[in-house]
Amino acid sequence: MDHVIGIDIGTQSTKALVVNANGDIVAQSTRAYHPDTPRPLWAQQWPDVWFDAVAECIAECVKMANVEPGSIKSLCVSSLYGGSGIPVGENMEPLYPCLIWMDRRATKEVEWVKAQVDLARLGAITGNGVDSYYGYTKMLWLRNNEPDVWAKTRYFVPPNAYVIQRLTGELAVDHSSAGNIGGVYDIAKRAWSPEALDMLGIPATLMPPRLVESTEVVGGLLPDWAERLGLAAGTPVVAGGIDAAVATFAAGVTKSGEHVAMIGTSMCWGYINQSVDAGHGLVSFPHVFNGLKDLYVFGGAITAGASVTWFREQFCHGETEAAKALPHGDPHRILEEEASKVVAGSDGVVFLPYLMGERSPVWDPKASGTFVGLSLFHTRATLYRAVLEGVAYALRHNIEAGRRGARSLDERLIVVGGAAHSDLWMQIIADVTGFPVLSIEEDVEAAMGAAMLAALGVGLVSRETAEAGWVTLVERAQPDAARKKMYDERFGVYVDLYPALKPLMHRLQSN
Repeated sequence: MDHVIGIDIGTQSTKALVVNANGDIVAQSTRAYHPDTPRPLWAQQWPDVWFDAVAECIAECVKMANVEPGSIKSLCVSSLYGGSGIPVGENMEPLYPCLIWMDRRATKEVEWVKAQVDLARLGAITGNGVDSYYGYTKMLWLRNNEPDVWAKTRYFVPPNAYVIQRLTGELAVDHSSAGNIGGVYDIAKRAWSPEALDMLGIPATLMPPRLVESTEVVGGLLPDWAERLGLAAGTPVVAGGIDAAVATFAAGVTKSGEHVAMIGTSMCWGYINQSVDAGHGLVSFPHVFNGLKDLYVFGGAITAGASVTWFREQFCHGETEAAKALPHGDPHRILEEEASKVVAGSDGVVFLPYLMGERSPVWDPKASGTFVGLSLFHTRATLYRAVLEGVAYALRHNIEAGRRGARSLDERLIVVGGAAHSDLWMQIIADVTGFPVLSIEEDVEAAMGAAMLAALGVGLVSRETAEAGWVTLVERAQPDAARKKMYDERFGVYVDLYPALKPLMHRLQSN
């Protein structure tokens, strides 16, 4: 039987799957790592960390699958949003770490763009706004702060494109990755924008010239890498794209109004549309399926699952130690059991999950995390539940912004990512948003979406099969009317807290 490989490079781990032509998972492998955060609000990664993880995962998967190398017809790479992209030299050697999506250092560059550039024209071209989240502001930071790197840079290359170039010798950037950079991409023309680049003072020669659809074959696997990975030389490598959109595609979301929340380290909530939504604070770029027609429009929280991890690591050492003696070994189960005993609304505690500034619809790198409403009555379990609720409020905040730009939204919400492992969190999300919540039974998300793109790219599956998807959706939670009413009121408090606290948040970071 024919097979494909789907790879997803995430912020904290890489996963690879071998999947047969029926969508059955034959083998899978994962490698973990952490981004570098050398200073507050900085987040970066040397690309060899990603490449080594990809190579190890592919080789292990192929060995585990125990199939003929020739039966693997293609592979495809999904990746985290690489922000600036990797600045590479003439020989594609990395010159500086990739400033990833989480990095917020380019605050002065944002101020410069707002003061010096025609923002209305930039928005009309790109369909996106101005923030240190966007890759083009991170490029400007490198120009201003690392002139030697800037002078030697040949191209800025997204993570998936970098990996594919090393595997094939061919450089191409998919449209989802190009569009997510923001101010350098013409959303209507599906091309780099010379006008926008000129306004920003970024040479057009720094943008890789070949732009491709996410389903396009970039090149064939080089013989040396084929031997190391256990694959056939010349195996087609398909472009792939941004992980949030690829995970959305994995869930079978290909039609206008369908929407998915991907909640891992960060949270991305996105829907399919044909027009941009920058006016409501959301991000737009070509979808990985039907990308010449459809846009993936999304908003997100920078620290979603990262807020949960932070709370566990800093304040839950007892639960972490206790979990080591249990069969599952998971401290989150202990924490959730205790948090489930806390009433909905966390006894009046509200958490703002702005631990690295915040993306949409707040767009403030100086926003900070906050617990409000604390008293001596509250416990660690109260705060843990408040963190889960705070991320759910952030999700709803983006959904409410999206409603203003979407023609319609589907009457159900699909949730993928690590949050889908939590029954408590799924119920909280249903109650806060008012949507019935579904998740993917197979627990593979973007890697499975990459596998489908790999199959589609070489004609192993039809577009009709791709639209239906390879995964099974299962219902996880129905909203409770009484809790929904309470959360509506509490959500109003959440929305009002940020503008009330913003001046104080900024004063605390003024030095």
